[in-house]
Amino acid sequence: MQAYLLDFGNFMLRWLHVIAAIAWIGESIYFVMLDNSLRTPKAAEDREKGVFGEMWAVHGGGFYHNQKYASAPAKLPEDLHWSFWKAYTTWLTGFGLFVILYMVNPSFYLVNPGSDWAWAAGMSGWQANVMALAFLLIGWVVYNELCKRLSPNMERDGVLSIAVAVMMVVVAYLSSQIFSGRAAFLLTGAVMATAMSANVFFWIIPGQRRMVKAMKAGETPNPLDGKRGKQRSVHNTYFTLPVVLLMISNHYSFAYSHELAWVIMSLFIFAGALIRQYFVLLHAGHRRPAYPAAGVALILVAFWMAAPGGGQATATASASPGLDEVHAIVEARCVACHSREPSQAGFNAPPAGMAYDTLEQLRAQQAKVKEVVASGYMPLGNMTGMTDEERATIAAWEE
Repeated sequence: MQAYLLDFGNFMLRWLHVIAAIAWIGESIYFVMLDNSLRTPKAAEDREKGVFGEMWAVHGGGFYHNQKYASAPAKLPEDLHWSFWKAYTTWLTGFGLFVILYMVNPSFYLVNPGSDWAWAAGMSGWQANVMALAFLLIGWVVYNELCKRLSPNMERDGVLSIAVAVMMVVVAYLSSQIFSGRAAFLLTGAVMATAMSANVFFWIIPGQRRMVKAMKAGETPNPLDGKRGKQRSVHNTYFTLPVVLLMISNHYSFAYSHELAWVIMSLFIFAGALIRQYFVLLHAGHRRPAYPAAGVALILVAFWMAAPGGGQATATASASPGLDEVHAIVEARCVACHSREPSQAGFNAPPAGMAYDTLEQLRAQQAKVKEVVASGYMPLGNMTGMTDEERATIAAWEE
C-alpha cells in the first residue's frame, strides 16, 4: 500500500506540475511574442499619452488591441494582472517530484557508481541529496552573479549570453560526472528551471512592484527595473525549450547513459535555444531559417552520437547466447523490479511497464533490454551486481 500511495501521489503531483508548466510557459511565450510584435501606434493621441507600441490580433471570433506604455499611463486599474503563481507552482511541484522520485532513494537514483571521480562514485545517499540541493543553489548563484557583473545595466547582454551558454556546458559536464545519467539530465534542466523561477521571484516581480508603487505615487519609475525584468524574461524564454526536453529525457536511456552524455545534453540545450530564437525573431518580423536549421543540425549530431556504435563501445561476447541463457541473467538481476508483482521494496508496478516474467515478454523487449544493459544504465546503480560478462552476454543476444 505504501508503494501504491507513493505512485499515486507522484501521479497527481506530476499532473499539477504539467498543468502549471503549460500555463506558465504558454503565458511567457505569449508575452514575448506580444512584446516583439509591437508596432509604433498609428493614432497621434495614443503616442501623446505614452503608448510605446501596439498590436492588433484576431482570435476566438473577436479582435484584440494590445498597447504597451513606455512610461506610466495616466491611470492604473485596480485589477492589474500579475503573473507569478504559475512560475512558483511549477517550481514547487517540480521540486516535490524530485524529492519523491530521487531524494527518497538517492543511493538508487542519484549516486553514480561508475563516475571517474572516486568521491562521487562513493557518495552515500544523504551526501548525494546534499550535493543535488547544492547543485541547484550554486547554479542559481553563479547565473545571477554573471547577470549582475557582466551586464548590470543590460548593455552587454551579448557577452552575458555567451557566458551563460558556457555555464550550461559546465553544468552539463559536472552533473554527468557527479550524478547518475538520468539524474544528471534532470538536474541540469532543474538548474535552468530554478533560474527561471528565481528570476521571477527575485527580479521580475519585485521590479514590477516598485514600478507600480512609483506610478501610483505620481513618481517616475526607475527604468532599470523595466530593463532588468525584460532581460530576465528573455533569458527565461530561451531556457524554456531545453528545460522541457531535459525534463522528459528520463524516458530515453540512449541519451543519458552515453559516456559523452554531457555533450549530447549540451547539443540539445543549444538546439532548443536556437529554435526558440527563430520564433523570437519571427514575431519581430524577421525570418531567419538558419536558426532552426542549425538547431536541427545539432539534434542530428546528438542522434548520431547516441546511436548504437555512434559514439561508444558496445560489449561483445564470443558467441550469440540463446534466449534461455539471457532469461536466466534477467531473472537473477532484473526481475526483482521488472515483474508483474515486483519484490523490490518501493515498487508497486514494473518500471515503465516492462515485466520480464516470461520468455515471451523478454523477447518482445529485446532491443530495449540490450540498449539499457549494454550501456550500463540498468540495473540502476547496479544494485543487483550484474557482471561485465553478463552484460556482454545480453549485448551479444541475437534472434
